[in-house]
Amino acid sequence: MPVPDTPSIGPREQKAAAALLRVSAAPALELGRVFAGHGHQLALVGGTVRDVFLGREHSDLDLATDALPEQVLEIAQGWADRVWQTGIEFGTVGMRKGPTVFEVTTYRNETYRPESRKPVTRYGTSLEEDLRRRDFTVNAMAAPLPSLQLTDPFGGLLDLRDKVLRTPGSPVDSFTDDALRIMRAARFAAQLGFAVAPEVAVAMHDLAGRLSVVSAERIRDELSKLMLAPGRGPVRGIELLVDTGVADVVLPEVPKLRLETDEHMRHKDVYQHSLTVLQQSIDLEPRYGLEPDLVLRLAALLHDIGKPKTRTLLPDGKVAFHHHEAVGAAMARSRLKALRFPAAVVDQVSTLIALHLRFHGYGPGEWTDSAVRRYVRDAGPLLTRLHVLTRADCTTRNKAKAARLALAQDGLEERIAQLSAQEELKKIRPDLDGHQIMQILGLPPGRDVGRALQYLLDLRMEHGPLGEERATHELLGWAEREGISGAAGPPPDDSRPASQ
Repeated sequence: MPVPDTPSIGPREQKAAAALLRVSAAPALELGRVFAGHGHQLALVGGTVRDVFLGREHSDLDLATDALPEQVLEIAQGWADRVWQTGIEFGTVGMRKGPTVFEVTTYRNETYRPESRKPVTRYGTSLEEDLRRRDFTVNAMAAPLPSLQLTDPFGGLLDLRDKVLRTPGSPVDSFTDDALRIMRAARFAAQLGFAVAPEVAVAMHDLAGRLSVVSAERIRDELSKLMLAPGRGPVRGIELLVDTGVADVVLPEVPKLRLETDEHMRHKDVYQHSLTVLQQSIDLEPRYGLEPDLVLRLAALLHDIGKPKTRTLLPDGKVAFHHHEAVGAAMARSRLKALRFPAAVVDQVSTLIALHLRFHGYGPGEWTDSAVRRYVRDAGPLLTRLHVLTRADCTTRNKAKAARLALAQDGLEERIAQLSAQEELKKIRPDLDGHQIMQILGLPPGRDVGRALQYLLDLRMEHGPLGEERATHELLGWAEREGISGAAGPPPDDSRPASQ
């Protein structure tokens, strides 16, 4: 839906705005009449109004009212199918009517203490004052119900047209009050494709240190939304964080990449290479059946963060970064844990980074079936993401080399598919389980059983399926060589360990 292309909101624009809002906000009109019948104001606000003009879908409706939370509850009890009070301490009452969810918040005035981003909140009576406290002008518009007469005291509609993020008042005051708005600026820039106004960028830079009062979880949530933005949004958002110095505070490993030149001299710096890999990973997601994938995108952004610590100047003047994948995996683990990402995300991202160079040892005729099995085994459920990351990591401008790498990747994926069809690679297990090993060797549960399982798994990876009889012979021979007590005896004379 187009944004009215006018310098002000006149009668014609109001009529057009009301028509757009009426289509999108039909479920709220009835609620507006109910509130009016009780003598209270009710208005669509914030992202709900913004998204109507941007043509973006929204599942929930955000509304503001002069009614106190207790009064909202009283009104809702006789109208909504369901009511909840999860956010009532912040003045918000949730309700559902049919398929539509409404969040109704009492007008608020807020004051902040310098050492905290948690405001002292007082209920207000003015819609305009409630809009003034919001983060950006595009989120500071309202449509009172049931009239839908657009209220836009800070020029949000014009900023939507110009695709720019501004604050309703001074950005310094806004970010000083609530430093999380610095991260929200980058997130909205990524999600909406908007630029930040020059004064907003300056305030982001000058007040980045204020993010120290924001919880790691809140920063993580904004960063995650940024990384899951569509199209070039994630790259745009990361560039804004780096250019304003905010990344120095929340993700310092990324701006440090600007100091390093990669070993192939393909890019001005590893930072630009990493952004290219991020974008190429995003572009490849549909090909591999991936939804917007946070783990993949974080791994793409962070895959080379170990390079600054491993930089070595070679005799010929070139630069090498030996074992940067292992160092980078540890660094990514530390940073993501500090940002309170879930343990599964931390493990998966660091594993992808640790494995991202493994492919470069592959060449036609150079990898045995055993090597392919180990590659699949080590990647585990991350195999598809590893394919994407590996393919995206090819950023060479040499067309012949790029073609060779693509052909090699195609070949590896085809071999994996063929072996998977034959052996179900993703389900590879030792040919004997722990219970069988304990019976054969006469062992109780313990470390030796685990060692035996690993030995049989290694044989399985090296030689393919062994079968129970051969696996038993191999196990007995291994136990004898290892001097494991309780073994039932050496293998028959005619058996030889597969490893010999």
